[in-house]
Amino acid sequence: MNGRQRKFILLLSTTFLTLLVFTPQAFSSPLSQTKVRLHQVMQHLDGLYQKSSMAVERYDQATAKLATVKQSITQNEQMLKIAQFNLSKSKADLVAQVVTAYKERQVDFLDVLLSTNSFDQLVSQMDVLRRVNTQQAQIVKSVDAYKLEIADRSLKLQADKKAAVALVASAAATKAAARSAVDAALQLRDKYKQQINSIEAAAAAAAAAKARAQQALGNQGLPPGVTVDPGGPGHPEVVAIAQQYLGVPYVWGGASPSGFDCSGLVMYCYGKIGISLPHGATDQQHMSQPVSLGSLMPGDMVFFGDASYSYHVGIYVGGGSMIAAPHTGAVVSYCSISGAWIGGRL
Repeated sequence: MNGRQRKFILLLSTTFLTLLVFTPQAFSSPLSQTKVRLHQVMQHLDGLYQKSSMAVERYDQATAKLATVKQSITQNEQMLKIAQFNLSKSKADLVAQVVTAYKERQVDFLDVLLSTNSFDQLVSQMDVLRRVNTQQAQIVKSVDAYKLEIADRSLKLQADKKAAVALVASAAATKAAARSAVDAALQLRDKYKQQINSIEAAAAAAAAAKARAQQALGNQGLPPGVTVDPGGPGHPEVVAIAQQYLGVPYVWGGASPSGFDCSGLVMYCYGKIGISLPHGATDQQHMSQPVSLGSLMPGDMVFFGDASYSYHVGIYVGGGSMIAAPHTGAVVSYCSISGAWIGGRL
């Protein structure tokens, strides 16, 4: 592992230690703290996914380069075998020609001498034989040089292969480190999601129990002088507006079609009909007129919590259902109003 890889892995490890030990002091509730941590992990995951993709791409390029070098080595080895065969054949041909010429010269030289009309003819025949042998020797020399060139190329390819193998190993280590970092972040994300779900489920159960108790006592938990079920049609047109944003992802603090949290969705939909609401479930509940859960009408707001604090809000659509942005990792969707403590109408 080289220095760059060690630095990369150290950076990932340090980042995760920071995520694990960081405790947001500005929030008092465990739910808020856990949501902040989850938001940080989700942001960090985006960067890790990019780093992981880059590491995988570098690894793929390195393995492709190694494959190309191996293919070149195979081709070069085949060329070397052919060159060795041609060299052996050329040398054998040359030796055979020399032996044959030597034997023919011993046996037929007198015949050649007697059959020629002049000394010039004899010299000419001997010169032809010499030139043939010289050409063959030149062929052997060329093939031998080609063989040496291929052998030199083989040495270079082996060096390229060694470098490519090292590059693949380096890229593989970086890819593995990036994958480990992503896996660790995913485990941390799942841990915080489970914590949030547990906290919200406990809060919903507590709110439902409190709502049932309040209803049994005739809504005695409401502020004195507040009239429940104020009447009036409310704003059923808000339901159709909210339906346009089904599937939009939950975003912490979001209040636009690119992402909503629960009160951001309500604020945005009511804003479309000219009603300005604050960004916060408790403040929205305080601005509205209380409506008992049994008297809810489409378009009414549905609050979860109690008279002093509402931690969640949705838009009632009828049939015991509402449209809401539930929590991190979810999308705007239809949800049950089970656990709600009261409704609100404007």
